[in-house]
Parts: sequence; C-alpha cells; structure tokens
Amino acid sequence: MGGLSFPETNAAVLRKVYPGLLEELLRHPAGADGVAAETAASGAPTLAVNGLYVHSPRDPAREGQRLAQALLAGAGDDDGPVLVTGFGLGYAAEAVAALAPRRPIVVVEKNPGLLRLAFELRDFSAFLSRPGIAFVPGGDGDGAVKVLAFFEKSAAEKKAGERPTDKKRVPLVLRNRTLAAVDEAWYAAVENRVRAWATQGDVNRATLKKFGKRWIRNLTRNMTAIRDMPGVSLLAGIAARDRPVPVFLAAAGPSLDGMGSLLPEIRKRCIVVAVDTSLRFFCRNNVEPDFVLVVDPQFWNSQHLNRCAGGRGTRLVAESAVYPPVLRLPFAGKFLCGSLFPLGTFIEKRVDPKGLLGAGGSVATSAWDFCRVLGAAQIWVAGLDLAFPGGKTHFRGALFEEKALSKSGRLKPAETFLHAALRDGVPFPAASVSGGKVLTDRRLSLYASWFENNLRNSPGIRNHRLWRDGGDTDGLAISGFEKTEAEKLLELPDRRAEIDDALACAFSRVESDFLDGEQTRQRHRRYDEALALLQSGLEKTAAACRAGESLAALALQTGAGPAEREKTAAALGEINRAITESAVREIAGFLLPEETLREMDAPGFAAGFPAGNENAFRERLEFLLGLYRALLESSAAITFAAEDSAARAG
Repeated sequence: MGGLSFPETNAAVLRKVYPGLLEELLRHPAGADGVAAETAASGAPTLAVNGLYVHSPRDPAREGQRLAQALLAGAGDDDGPVLVTGFGLGYAAEAVAALAPRRPIVVVEKNPGLLRLAFELRDFSAFLSRPGIAFVPGGDGDGAVKVLAFFEKSAAEKKAGERPTDKKRVPLVLRNRTLAAVDEAWYAAVENRVRAWATQGDVNRATLKKFGKRWIRNLTRNMTAIRDMPGVSLLAGIAARDRPVPVFLAAAGPSLDGMGSLLPEIRKRCIVVAVDTSLRFFCRNNVEPDFVLVVDPQFWNSQHLNRCAGGRGTRLVAESAVYPPVLRLPFAGKFLCGSLFPLGTFIEKRVDPKGLLGAGGSVATSAWDFCRVLGAAQIWVAGLDLAFPGGKTHFRGALFEEKALSKSGRLKPAETFLHAALRDGVPFPAASVSGGKVLTDRRLSLYASWFENNLRNSPGIRNHRLWRDGGDTDGLAISGFEKTEAEKLLELPDRRAEIDDALACAFSRVESDFLDGEQTRQRHRRYDEALALLQSGLEKTAAACRAGESLAALALQTGAGPAEREKTAAALGEINRAITESAVREIAGFLLPEETLREMDAPGFAAGFPAGNENAFRERLEFLLGLYRALLESSAAITFAAEDSAARAG
C-alpha cells in the first residue's frame, strides 16, 4: 500500500475545506496492521481486517446504501447529527450524506492511517465538499464532542430567536462493527463520551422536575443563612502558601474501604475534605476531616450526617438549598457555596455573594472544585470509582448499604435493592483504571465527563487517584487522573501542625471580618431590601399574569375579527414585556419547562404577534394562557414558601 497517493481531487478539497487534516494524515503510513485492500465483485475497492471484511466483498456501495437507509428509517426529517465510528472506505457515510443532506456528519476514526488509505483508494471530492462534514482522527472522544457542540451552536444560531439551552440532539450512531471490534474499548469510550455530553441536559431537566419544589421550600427556609453564614470565597487560596499544602478528597465509592487504616497518616499530611456520603467512614475510623460538603436537597441525603456531625475540627460547606436541618448541625463552623438556583442567586447577589463551586451533578464534583478553590496544587482522591467494582455501589457500612439491609427480608434480600440500583441507571461496561472493564452507568459517566473537562481546564493541579492492590479498587478510567499507589501519599512530610495553624488563621480572619458589627448591619439591611424587591417583583408578575390570563381567555371565547385580534396581540405583547423585564422573571419561571423559557426569551415574545391568521392567533393565545397560569402557580408557590419562612423566622 506504500505506493498509493492521494487523488488530486481529494487533496484539493482537503486543503481548501479541512485545513491541517491532509498534513495530519500524511504523517501516518496508509493502512494498519492486519488491513488488506481488495477489489469487490462490483469492481469497487473493499477492505478486510484480520481476515474479516469491513465492507461487502460483493458490492460495498450497495451495502452502504442499505446501512444508511436502516439508520435513517424512522428518524424523521430532522437535521440532527450523525456520528460515524469507524469510517472504513466511507460507503455508508457517503450514503447518509446523500439521503440526509441537512444532517451534520462527524467521522471518528481511531487510526489516521486507515483514513488516509480511504482517501487514497476512493474519490471523496463530492462528499468532502458537502457542508457539515467533520473528521476527528484519534483522540479520546473530546474532539467529537467539540465538533458536535459547534454544530449544535450553529444550528441554534440559524433559528432566529432561539434561546441557548442545555438540551442537545443525541446523534444517530453509524458504527462499523468490524472496525469497532478491533478496538472495542476505544470506540465504546468515544460513544459513551458523546452520549454523556448529549444526555446531560435530559438529566438536568429530570432532576429539576423531581426536586424543583423541594429546592424552593429549602431555599426559602434557609434564606437567612445567606445573610448570616460566610461564603467559600473567603477560604480561597489557604492551601496555596509559600509551601503549598496537598489536599485529600474522600468520595464514597467501594475503593474507599482500602483507605481506612491510612486515614490517620493521610490527615497528618493533607487538608482533608470529605463528601457527605463518606463522613460516616471517617467517624468509623475515628478521624475528623477538615471539611465536609453537602449539596443535595433531599431528606434522605441529610441522613448521611446522622450521628456523624459535631466534630471539634470539621467545617461544613453547604449549598443554600440543602435540607434545612443540615445547617443546624453542630459543626465547628459553616460556610455556604454559591447557589445553583435563581432564588438563591437573587438573594446572594444583593446580600453577600458566596463563591460558586462547580456543579457536575454529584457532590464529588463540587468537592473537587472546592479543593481547587482552596488553592491545591496536588489533590489526592480516594473512593472516586464512578462504577460498580465487584458489584458494589459504596464503601462497606455506607448509609445506602445499611438502608438496603434494613429493608431486606427472606423474599427480598439486600441484593434485590442493589440489582435495582444497577439496572435503573442503564448500566454498561467501560474502560477501567486497571485497563480492563468495569460496570458503570449513564449517570456516573456524566460525572466522569465533568471531571475530564475540568481537569483539562486546570493544568496547574496534579490529580492523583489513590490505588491499593486487592479488594474492589477498579473504578472507571478518568482522563487527567494519575493512578498512584496510596503508600506514595505517605511519603509526604507530616504537616498537620502547619495545616492546623493555617486553618485557624483563616477561620479567625473570616470570623473577625464577616461578623464585624458594621458588616453584619449592612448585610441585614441589604437582606431586607432584597426580600422587599422579591415580594414586589412576584406581586407585579402575578398581576401581569392575571391580566394576561383574563385577556387571552376572553379572546379565545369571543372569536374577534382581524382588527380586534391585532389590538389583543399588542396588549398581550405589553404584558409579556412586563413579565420578561421583571427582576424576578427567572425565579418565577424556575419551575417552567425549558421549552417555555426558550419561548419567553425569543425576541418576538414581547413585541405582540401576527394576528392575521385566525388559527395561528388561537394557537398563540392557548400557549400564553397556559404560560400565565403556570407562572401564577409558580409565583404563588414561591410567595407562600417565602412568607412561611418569614413567619417561622419571626
């Protein structure tokens, strides 16, 4: 195959449309080990890998057509992307491009030499000239995600007025089974990375739907904490002094079991950060972490802290929507991180910004970002498995395990609960830390993607993932973490006295500055003003919604003529403008569906709407009627919760 060369038709398009791709391919020899180019019965070139055909030995073009038709069958007339994993000689990808000219096509091929061979064997000038084609040779899937994100952004920009959203179109996947089987782990990792990116918005919306009202209830009961508790921003950099202090982070995966005997020695060498689910592990081993993080709003999550809080040296770091009793537990000190929700950010911005921590859907993601805020140059992590090694979900003795055991019986053993936990998360095998396979699920792979992105964006931090031979230590592979034997951490010097002094100094400074009498009075004043603005804004939004509801309902009943419709549309446009310009719009709309919020942010929403077409006019009225009623319900729920909170505080 060494005598082959690019057809000039391919080379010309590559130089013009795909800068750098031709040079990248020419750095690799054409083909790969075990790959043989042959001529099919139809006269077209075909490929075989280790004796297995990549394409039909009879008519590869016709086979590609059938594969494309099967992929697109039932997919609808959509412009969503297609991910091609294993390009081969491109027959199926070409057919998709012809059958679905509006769909972007992202080609992911592990071996650039195979891609070069394809361009040497076939004329792709028409395919390469079609808009919306991208090639991602090699890599780990991040390149594919970046290209898909680019196409997603471009599609949104073409639709005038579309509001940016985290809802992404899950790509159709055209997989070449023969090529994927040669390196199944690599191709599976790429597809999992893309799937995690594409479905993250779905997970966020499902979480909002499930916990939205709980967040509001918790926030309204915790609002005085925003006034009275310092933020994590006041702790920034305490690990980054003349001699930077390493930070140890304990998540709650099964591999944490192997660290129990080492915790006392680890504490001598590091600032110790625990997540709420791992605090029980520290208590059982008689070791106090310096900080524990809680961000989940649910009651059951607060139970992780039962009989574990109250250590003389442990400080709580919490999000302001946590279950309210959490903020009353007897920790040595308490700090808030920035709220993730409109109601919390509304109050914080006007009273005392706390400092945001990254939110990747898991307390472990926020805990890692807290370590970054502390100024850690080295973060040593244990228990971050994001998988089910040995069929386990958490360390031995975790609340999850105790709960399953307490509910187990002869006909429903604890293993039944474990099976349900594994099944409900849509499990699949993925690459593990040790290089083998481990069972993970869609939710955990999302967390892994968050870590990979943020580790890559923080190159100044060295991240160690602690490992001990034996036991259930084989977690999900996460790019950016160094697999490090746990004993390596014990080679660091004992710096506990220095750490305690640094923490004591930081806490003393926070206390003197934040609790200063004048500062406290100013925060109380700003807090009262923020509550008054919140109440006034909600009342005005509710009044506008009631006016809009009456007007839209009347117009639907009377069936007015063109002139009256134009007058109604203009009046509703003014009402819509009052809603969208309200200082509390995001708060009132927090519980509304993403699609509705996107509609509200469209440029034409507050400018009236065409009323010439009676059917279109009625459809618009029906939408607005539903919107006003939903906003009224949301505003009433927030107002009631806030008034109830004020009464309790009083």
